[in-house]
Order: sequence, then C-alpha cells, then structure tokens
Amino acid sequence: MSAIFNFQSLLLVILLLICTCTYVRSQAPSLIDRNKTGVMGLFWKAARIGERLSPYVSLACIIMGLTLMSS
Repeated sequence: MSAIFNFQSLLLVILLLICTCTYVRSQAPSLIDRNKTGVMGLFWKAARIGERLSPYVSLACIIMGLTLMSS
C-alpha cells in the first residue's frame, strides 16, 4: 500500500524526512541553506523543524519505532 493512503506510513515518511534533513544540515549546512524557497525549500523547513523541536521529534521517532515493533 502506498504511504499516501496509509496514515502510519505517511507519518513515518515525514519523521524520516525531518530527521534526515536535520542530520544533513548539521553535517553540510550549505546543501540545505541555499534552497530556502520553492519545492527544495521543504527540505530547509524540515531541517528547521528538526532543530527547533528536536525533543518532540525524537519522542515521536521512539513512539513510532515501538509501534512498528509491536505490530
């Protein structure tokens, strides 16, 4: 089933996108910071969400991991 139609898979994709963008920005900030507008700006916004809400994002990742392991 596609991740668009399955809510749990959609949340997983969004969490992985946020975590990946935050990690890439911490390692190579120029890759993310040069595209702040347009479609590529979504990666910059995801990195900002990951930086500013990191405790909540990490808690959501732990909960998602436990949910996937229990199902």
